[in-house]
Amino acid sequence: MKTVLNVVFFALLAASQCVQAQTDEVVRLVNRLRAPGGACAANAPALVAQGALDAIAARLARGATLDGAVKSVGYRLTAVHVISVTGAGLHARLEALLAGNYCTQIGLPTLTDVGVYDGGDQLWIVLAASFAPKVAMTRQQIAARMLALVNQARAKPRSCGDKPFDAARAVRWDESLEIAASLHAADMAANNYFSHTGRDGSTSGQRVTRAGYRYRMTGENIAAGQLSPEEAVAGWLKSPTHCANLMNGMYTEMGAATAVNATSTMGVYWVQLFGLPM
Repeated sequence: MKTVLNVVFFALLAASQCVQAQTDEVVRLVNRLRAPGGACAANAPALVAQGALDAIAARLARGATLDGAVKSVGYRLTAVHVISVTGAGLHARLEALLAGNYCTQIGLPTLTDVGVYDGGDQLWIVLAASFAPKVAMTRQQIAARMLALVNQARAKPRSCGDKPFDAARAVRWDESLEIAASLHAADMAANNYFSHTGRDGSTSGQRVTRAGYRYRMTGENIAAGQLSPEEAVAGWLKSPTHCANLMNGMYTEMGAATAVNATSTMGVYWVQLFGLPM
């Protein structure tokens, strides 16, 4: 009996290894098509094999919807493309089949991950861009760019909703306001919330006071999901209340910061603080 069980075990192991080898070859093939000089002429970075996408592909093969399959494995993505091909002798003609029909999907440079389910005469390939928010700037670069954008916006009259504002004098950077902004942005990112009220019930005024800023006036703008200072400022200018804060001619100082957490709902959180010091 033991010998029979051993034979069955090793047979299953060999079959599993064979399927895995075929799956790995599909991933290599897709990356070869994307690479410089590949048939898809995409010059795109190599995709990373992800077990979560393998699981999504397997669920699709069993009849699940794409939305249901993605939700069932908890994989966060910003884009997804599914390729399903069938037929006898599939692996022998796969490269020509993919190159001839699916280069548009395979060559997308924004894609980052790949998963495969090999059913023998049917193959499912899932290509995805994972949710990996990133602000590709240093703290100093963010500060300089944010200040420049705000002062550029304040330099000319504009309407915030139905309220007109004259051009306002430029604001200068304040490190205490930056510290308060950084702490609130980090707290929202780490604890997955989005509010002007801190988890401890604090207001923006209380938070800037804790950071050592003494003020006659202060105001706060927050944003989430944007990947650059340009996107954050553009969003604030479109919002009447945030725009009014930004255009308030009484303010003379500003600080801002961002925090990133890929496990949070929005990924990136921005806080902008204005002040008129004592």
